[in-house]
Amino acid sequence: MIRVPTISRLDESVTEWARFDDFVALLPQLFPATHGALTREVVAGHSLLYRWAGRRSAAGEPGVADDGAAAEPTVLMAHYDVVAADAAGWQHPPFDAVLEPGTEEHGDVLWGRGTLDDKGAAGALFEAVESWVLAGFQPEHDIYLSLGHNEETTGTGASAIVDLLEERGVRPALVIDEGGAIVEDIFPGVTGPIAVIGVSEKGICSVRLTVHQAGGHASTPPRMTATVRLARAITRLNRRRFPASFTPTNLEMIRTLGGHGTGLLGFVFRHVDLFKLPLLGLFGRLSDETNAIVRTTAAVTQLVGSSAANALPEQAQAIVNVRVAAGSSVAQMMRHIERSVHDPLVHIEALHPNEPSPTSPTTGPGWDLMADSVRASYPGTIVTPYVMLGASDGRHFTRISDHVYRFTPFEMSSAERGTLHAVNERIRVRTFLTGITFYQRIVGGC
Repeated sequence: MIRVPTISRLDESVTEWARFDDFVALLPQLFPATHGALTREVVAGHSLLYRWAGRRSAAGEPGVADDGAAAEPTVLMAHYDVVAADAAGWQHPPFDAVLEPGTEEHGDVLWGRGTLDDKGAAGALFEAVESWVLAGFQPEHDIYLSLGHNEETTGTGASAIVDLLEERGVRPALVIDEGGAIVEDIFPGVTGPIAVIGVSEKGICSVRLTVHQAGGHASTPPRMTATVRLARAITRLNRRRFPASFTPTNLEMIRTLGGHGTGLLGFVFRHVDLFKLPLLGLFGRLSDETNAIVRTTAAVTQLVGSSAANALPEQAQAIVNVRVAAGSSVAQMMRHIERSVHDPLVHIEALHPNEPSPTSPTTGPGWDLMADSVRASYPGTIVTPYVMLGASDGRHFTRISDHVYRFTPFEMSSAERGTLHAVNERIRVRTFLTGITFYQRIVGGC
């Protein structure tokens, strides 16, 4: 799976769709029992939707149990597209899938783009289903496997799958997509592994800043070129951080961790209502991850100026990747950026805005199955809800389900998390195998 370079690109006219076709054709070869027992549909060109009919609905229509009651299906998700990568800076080429013998402590390691995001989870999920099919198992309720093809860009594949399920009256009782993981050393005073399960996720929006201005020769520049004006707008935005606040999910996470914390910080976490203001300050300074937990963030990711070294640009442009905090909105985010930039000659435009997602409950059968499967797969792990900082295909499923959770069942060190969308992405084989166990427990409980 890793060796097929399914790189999704925002400009789909340059996407190598033949590689996606190769991947789709590969799956039945890797998982023949799954493809013999489940039905498969291709949606939106390259996304895949599998249905595993449950005992209660084997003879009925999707969304309806055989006794006429509403079905309680589960949707297990992953995506098979990856972000671009070339060999520069990689210890092993990104699409060679090199299996490297490891140490006694960490075990063997598989290197390659997609090992963590998200072909590793896709592979573990399909391995789990394959094992259950070979064992002759049939779930009580329908199980759908949703495999998106453009999560890294627009997510239209997953959105089209939701449209299809909604049209058929399918309302999932549980949806599990990628998201949080098993992590350590994120929160001071809390030792041991922590499973962070995303019960909601931040909104996402690209904001385009554009300056139009007369061009000319670079030998006679005006004092304020388009690029200088744009740079000033960027620095103004960078200086003025978005306001910080704790959401109810943040507070539940802090209290949960406080129950396992030690020392002064453990005490403060357990009594977060008394220490909200100093904790907000602490989260804002502790790390980039904790800062992102409590506020909307904005990062300039793309810059465009002149096409020639000696020509003044007639248009300078920046793309700002914004992650909108739960409890905020795209409208509030835009007002903050407009006030920060404070320049009528800088045109500000929201591209593909998505609001923060609703919050799924941390009680009930779906949450309990998730938490119990984590604890059984990774004994001694603390399980806590959190607000996912990135964006996933799971956000689309909130249209048809109130129980959408984001969790990738792998242990990830801080160094490994740093390889997501970066060089040297890799996964420990041991945690991949444990991820299969996690999905086996989820499937067995459906």
